[in-house]
Amino acid sequence: MANDIAHNRRKFVSGVMTSLTAACATFVIAILVIILAYIAYRGFSAISWEFLTETPKPVGEGGGIGNAIVGSGIMTVLASLIGLPIGIGAGVYLAEFGDKWFGTTVRFFADTLIGVPSIIVGIFVYTLIVLPMTRQSGFAGSLSLAIIMIPIVARTTEEMIRLVPKSMREGALALGAPQWRVTWNIVLPAAASGIATGAMLAIARISGETAPLLFTALNSRFYNFYVDQPMSSLTVQIYNFATGPFEVEHQMAWAATLILVGLILIINIIVRMFTKKKY
Repeated sequence: MANDIAHNRRKFVSGVMTSLTAACATFVIAILVIILAYIAYRGFSAISWEFLTETPKPVGEGGGIGNAIVGSGIMTVLASLIGLPIGIGAGVYLAEFGDKWFGTTVRFFADTLIGVPSIIVGIFVYTLIVLPMTRQSGFAGSLSLAIIMIPIVARTTEEMIRLVPKSMREGALALGAPQWRVTWNIVLPAAASGIATGAMLAIARISGETAPLLFTALNSRFYNFYVDQPMSSLTVQIYNFATGPFEVEHQMAWAATLILVGLILIINIIVRMFTKKKY
């Protein structure tokens, strides 16, 4: 009798907790759907080919965000070229050789840097790069995004490499392979999909940053392919549109937001594809 009561009680508690977690998951999904639907409702009508290719113009004369899309793409690619090799290299070191005091120190600073507000990174790069150059530039913006990216990639890479079974390392070492070749030929290929997932999540993170770019890349109303000059970006352009006094600017801000959310959504879908392939 007592066992039946205990069993029923556990079953009841399990059912209640399962229902609560399902409700929380549904709530999260509902919030996301509502946000996406509202952004699409406010911004879809303003999207056109001209909006995607032209540069900003005076209010009432149309214009678009083509230069901002190109600028965001250039700075994201340059930030990835800077941040991904450093982050992946740091992650490999932490996973393979980071058990001593230096590795612990690097891991602590990486975790701390992940939690630092991005505007602090922008001010740091402004002092380090912008002031000596006497102007904002796409390179300074890319560097600030790379600094944000590095600790995320490093910690993700470390965790993915630690998931590789030790038996794979031991088997290669037993065959006489040196440590560096084991890491390069065995460990990294085994963890490649997880590392790629972390890299793309970091790219998605920096794609939505605004504060550091206000200090470093500033903005430009024209197409600019020179990284030593001020460069436009989607996030800064959205900020400028949203803070404008005219309704047409607000409409363009919603449309640009829809484009940015769509790009980030595509990146996250690719991340899920990598994750599905891994597991």
